[in-house]
Amino acid sequence: MFGRSNTYSRRFSSLSKQWAQLTDSDSQTVPAAPHGQRRTYSKDGLDLVASDENLAGHEEHLKYRYQQFLATKDAIDQNEGGLLEFSKGYEKLGIIRKDGKTVYREWAPGAIAAQLIGDFNGWHGTWMERDEFGNFSVTLPDDPSGNPAIPHGSRVKIRLQHPGGWWVDRLPAWVKWATVEPGKMGAKYDGVHWDPPASEKYQFRHPRPPRPESLRIYEAHVGMSSEEEKVASYAYFTDNVLPRIKDLGYNAIQLMAIQEHAYYGSFGYHVTNPFAVSSRSGTPEELKALIDEAHRLGIMVLLDIVHSHISSNADDGLSGFDLGQPEEANYFLQGERGYHSQWDSRLFNYRGYEVLRYLLSNVRYWLEEFRFDGFRFDGVTSMLYHHHGINVGFSGSYSEYFSPATNVDAVVYLMLANDLTHQLLPQAITIAEDVSGMPALCRPVEEGGVGRYTEKTVGYAESHDQALVGDKTIAFRLMDAEMYSGMSVLQQPSPIVERGVALHKMIRTITMALGGEAYLNFMGNEFGHPEWLDFPRQGSCQSK
Repeated sequence: MFGRSNTYSRRFSSLSKQWAQLTDSDSQTVPAAPHGQRRTYSKDGLDLVASDENLAGHEEHLKYRYQQFLATKDAIDQNEGGLLEFSKGYEKLGIIRKDGKTVYREWAPGAIAAQLIGDFNGWHGTWMERDEFGNFSVTLPDDPSGNPAIPHGSRVKIRLQHPGGWWVDRLPAWVKWATVEPGKMGAKYDGVHWDPPASEKYQFRHPRPPRPESLRIYEAHVGMSSEEEKVASYAYFTDNVLPRIKDLGYNAIQLMAIQEHAYYGSFGYHVTNPFAVSSRSGTPEELKALIDEAHRLGIMVLLDIVHSHISSNADDGLSGFDLGQPEEANYFLQGERGYHSQWDSRLFNYRGYEVLRYLLSNVRYWLEEFRFDGFRFDGVTSMLYHHHGINVGFSGSYSEYFSPATNVDAVVYLMLANDLTHQLLPQAITIAEDVSGMPALCRPVEEGGVGRYTEKTVGYAESHDQALVGDKTIAFRLMDAEMYSGMSVLQQPSPIVERGVALHKMIRTITMALGGEAYLNFMGNEFGHPEWLDFPRQGSCQSK
């Protein structure tokens, strides 16, 4: 009825066999759920109706989407041992060193053949083997001295043979770091194998802070956090910005632009490499140190995670694995369904088995490897509807939320992501950036909702949208050009400035008091940063 196949169990079973064949030697015991708890799920997803009587006219839709969630979850439970095991993809795919050998595995069913290339072999291809399901692999033993075949910090790519016969170079889908030639705008990124020796790996020292009753979130972009004309580093943010955030009374930070993105001016939302830490600001170990220090200060750290779309860059992004193969063997939808016209980006095939493995593993990776305390899921409105909210005005009628226009595949993915997140970390915070106001979006998955906790909202006077994309900040709207001439400490403030500062404080006070259960402020807006912030790009003379 809503455009979603009912053949999940059969298809999942078939695909899981290929994975079992690929990774039998690496199988592990499935861990117990946190605290030994086992969830009880609604039978039909209609427990929601008790919380909102307006849902009563949409039972069939709610039942349908919940059946799809249960069918998907049950298939993963039966064929993979559960979400916890299914989400360990980053321990099995990509470049992994174990037991004296380095193994590289990649799902690339669109390719005829593949070679691993990089500094380690002088960029002369090392052939990979392809199985019947499109999984490529190669095993490289350590050298006689026990050194890994692919050294830490060396550049790597995968060379794929297109069905048309030609070859293309791509970055590994699971690459943990990627770098670009310094000082060269528009240069393509290289994948970098990140596996530092034990002596160089960051060791976390501080426990996660407890979840506060009310969140006061400081939204920040690390690269833009310095007063100097440069891209700031994770180390700079740790030493200079975190103390300020603590002193201002915030108990959580929301970090944007962490996942690698080739185009800096995308604000981090055109992600190219979902598992890679943005190299402009430093290394994965330096990001871990930032998060650990935030925890020492009692500050939770949320990741602005982008699973709603992905950059269309093929040479240095995940999009490059689309070689024209059909959707069932692809990370992305095809044709118009797979392209976001306003964002010029690709859209995930949330029904795909390996796509679910990839995205859910990405959720787990950031939670466990970096100890983020939760997520702000970006672009959720685009995910929830086939029309992506483009040229659609939501009036509040429930028929706008529960109809054939709803992307049930994406809804099911969000349910799985929330379920996994709170299995791994019960106190985790998940925030959906949804401007449509879909009812029950944040109700618990167990009762048929898409989220985990009862519905709460984050209130804010302004977010990064005003400071980054060319709009005026509130301070600038209140005082405009007077900010440049009437705010000197060497003279009395003008009436416009006095009124503007007073209103600026009042607006924030009222918003914090009445806006919701949490409050958010974007970096710099707390003191009325006068202008929107820019990125290195052609239109700004490559400003930094």
